[in-house]
Amino acid sequence: MMVGRLDGFARLNVENQSKALLFFFSWLEWMVLVGDSFCTTNLSGRFLKLDVCIFLLMIAHPLKWFLIGSLTKGLLEMIEDTVRAEHSAFPKKPIYLVGDSMGGCLALAVAAGNPTTDLVLVVSNPATSFGKSTLQHLLPTLEALPDSFHINLIYLLSIIAGNPMKMAAVNAEKGLPPAQTLKQMLRNLITLLPRISGLGDIIPKETLLWKLKLCKAAAEYANSHLHAIRAEVLVLASGKDNMFPSRDEARRLWTSLLNCKVRHFKKNSHTLLLEDGLNFLSFIKATHMYRRSTRHDYISDFIPTSLSEFKDIYLQGFSALTTVTSPVMLSTLEDGQIVRGLEGIPSTGPVILVGYHMLMGLELPSIVGEILKEKKVMVRSIGHPMLFSPNNETSSNELSRFDVMTIFGTLPVSPSHLHKLLSNNETILLFPGGAREALHRKGEEYKCFWPEQPEFVRMAAKFGATIIPFGVVGVDDILHYLLDYDDQMKIPFTRDFIKKKNQNIENIRIDAKGEVANQDMFVPGVFPKIPGRFYYLFGKPIETKGMKQELKDKDNANAMYLQIKSEVENIMSYLVKKREKDPYRGILQRTIYKAMKAPADQIPTFEL
Repeated sequence: MMVGRLDGFARLNVENQSKALLFFFSWLEWMVLVGDSFCTTNLSGRFLKLDVCIFLLMIAHPLKWFLIGSLTKGLLEMIEDTVRAEHSAFPKKPIYLVGDSMGGCLALAVAAGNPTTDLVLVVSNPATSFGKSTLQHLLPTLEALPDSFHINLIYLLSIIAGNPMKMAAVNAEKGLPPAQTLKQMLRNLITLLPRISGLGDIIPKETLLWKLKLCKAAAEYANSHLHAIRAEVLVLASGKDNMFPSRDEARRLWTSLLNCKVRHFKKNSHTLLLEDGLNFLSFIKATHMYRRSTRHDYISDFIPTSLSEFKDIYLQGFSALTTVTSPVMLSTLEDGQIVRGLEGIPSTGPVILVGYHMLMGLELPSIVGEILKEKKVMVRSIGHPMLFSPNNETSSNELSRFDVMTIFGTLPVSPSHLHKLLSNNETILLFPGGAREALHRKGEEYKCFWPEQPEFVRMAAKFGATIIPFGVVGVDDILHYLLDYDDQMKIPFTRDFIKKKNQNIENIRIDAKGEVANQDMFVPGVFPKIPGRFYYLFGKPIETKGMKQELKDKDNANAMYLQIKSEVENIMSYLVKKREKDPYRGILQRTIYKAMKAPADQIPTFEL
């Protein structure tokens, strides 16, 4: 990686100037805490995966030509000049401005002064709440302190700002035994603590005073110009920020900015971007803020799920669901033989997995996760546009189910998206029954609600895709269904709530007939029961290669469509009968077997 200087910035990865640009604004003191580990891990390891060039501004010492009272001069002018120059050179590329603490104020100030420039902002615990923080009261105190005593104040501020243990864990290798992980963290901590205590030698009293005044001026300037910001803004807020009231500030910025999203982190401190456990890239992806041009494209701008995301989000985040349901994965070979595992699913596309949508889509995590784990194939799931609605954004959002679905490749249903995915030879997960199937009524378990139009069959034939019908059962083994749509529509309060929520939700089946046209969204009233097990069976592959002309005929396409639907229904009937013969259908039997013999994914099932 090449490092150079450009007007006060360190530029990383300068060899490819056709990439998007990212400016990172930070206080050098927090960079000092982890030294090179920040650049190598947080920048090259996370930011560069965004396909960006990086500019790094480290605010270390008083700049002679910077005027405290006016951010429009000096420092801000230098940043804006560089941003405008890069925008002129690459007008179709977005420019990312990432800043923590006072750097967040600078990012907001630059965006306010450049409303027509294509900017994407990510601000972590921004110092815009300086006036409400304890730092506001430090200025007169620090001026009255003896020169030597400020060292103790700097040490205290360093401990308040960050969690040394989480910083020390940044470079700890994942997947090691606990003893080795602890050894690495202790080694990093031993290196880290002397740097914290040595900050007093690096930062004289005059510099600390200057930086606090600079922070105050930056906050005042940014706050007075929030109304002028037109850029996309993502605010990352820590729940344990002892430096600023960041949670409340995130909510204020969400209401003050025109295009703002917020993500909260309950367990993190002020130095959020330096701490272990935060994958910066994941949140850029989850909020659809990564793009290579003027608009986000769900196909070309998708970045496949990383190994760390798979471990942190799927293996850890869905471990409870996986443990409780202990999914049985079956597939069918070309000769019709049913086998344990996913051998029957091709490793190369284009492939369309067409199947049944269980209640609330509870089958999704295991399908996407297990195929990724066993086949090393990224499945792109087609979802309802409601999942991507701006109405899902609130001022209190944490990592949500919608975010996870986006990270793992879900995108809105549309003919153009399906066309692009097939042309890219992707593996696609399609649920023709959609919302009506996932929000079925009582007594409708394992009943397909498919539309009459066999459009995906014709499109599959156009690209010679392999269609694999599949079925899944088990939701009735883990949940009691108490209140369905019909029940809730009889209750005045819930009826009014459902009607209000559905006013702004697009009905993608407006031209459909029958029950599938009823797309009203609601939250099913369910109660957990002593859990059984999930069973998945992927049927025999159906090849469409060479059938393009044949399936242009409406009758032929409809015949194949009905064949696929019948296969899905037959698979579910097969699974419902076979699970009765599974000696490990109950969680108690599985728990005993797992404790004595094998991990969850190796627990036996019924005979095939």
